[in-house]
Amino acid sequence: MELTFLGTGAGVPAKERNVSAIALKFLNNNGAVWLFDCGEATQHQILHTSIKPSKIEKIFITHLHGDHIFGLPGLLGSRSFQGGETELTIYGPKGIKSFVETALTVSGTHLKYPLKIEEVDEEWGIETSHYSVTSALLEHGIPCFGYRVVEKDQPGELNVKRLQEMGIAPGPIYRELKEGKKITLPDGSTLDGNTLIGPAKKGRIIAILGDTRVCENAVNLSKSADLVIHEATFKSNEHELAHRYFHSTAKEAAAVAEKAGAKRLILTHISSRYQKESALELVNEARENFTNTEIASDLAMYKVEKE
Repeated sequence: MELTFLGTGAGVPAKERNVSAIALKFLNNNGAVWLFDCGEATQHQILHTSIKPSKIEKIFITHLHGDHIFGLPGLLGSRSFQGGETELTIYGPKGIKSFVETALTVSGTHLKYPLKIEEVDEEWGIETSHYSVTSALLEHGIPCFGYRVVEKDQPGELNVKRLQEMGIAPGPIYRELKEGKKITLPDGSTLDGNTLIGPAKKGRIIAILGDTRVCENAVNLSKSADLVIHEATFKSNEHELAHRYFHSTAKEAAAVAEKAGAKRLILTHISSRYQKESALELVNEARENFTNTEIASDLAMYKVEKE
């Protein structure tokens, strides 16, 4: 799994930071990409990466503020112009369907691929063959969701060394044992694959949170996550301002990660008032509560490794 921050700014574009968009690339799934939010000029940011719009399969929208959705119509149209033919699904709060359909209709944009739009609520969730995604309502000025992406546990490794010691050569029998099947050997003895497989590998968990004040649902989405992506619009001395505008400080984001027992925190959605060195003050504040904190910059890439 590889994350690319296409936009890390809050509200309006700045010279250093475009508005919100994050791409999650699945390196072991033919390079499929899921996009989280799609602020203005997201497709321009994509041009500076190896991401192909045709590989974007799903787009998850946290909320309907313009800095999170104004890039959608352009990206959807360009994906079609550039030969994208596979189905794309957009998930987001109530109103996302009307926004997208109106933009495409009024602009006369015809898509050459199937587009599905699904509006989410607090009971929403999806499952793919390898992942599940659930949402929860955060605390913002309009309905805003956070998403929890959970990779399904992987089977443990087959004990190849033990099989070789038993004189069993590699071949189709290894695959059957890996699947937990019982195998009868030429001498009449049997082998149970379940006794030759190590412990299951725990799937990775990523929490991608939209704009929010500190709230219990942010903690719940982040429980035991390998990585939490949390907004940090303000410094801690602007707590009252953050609360008034339904945002968080860097220190509050760190408190969420700490309370959730997460392993790693990346700050994003940074106010344009914090440029260059001043942005480092945000991450330093957060590290007072949660040491393993980083602050994202536009086009920064992060891998989420298996343990």
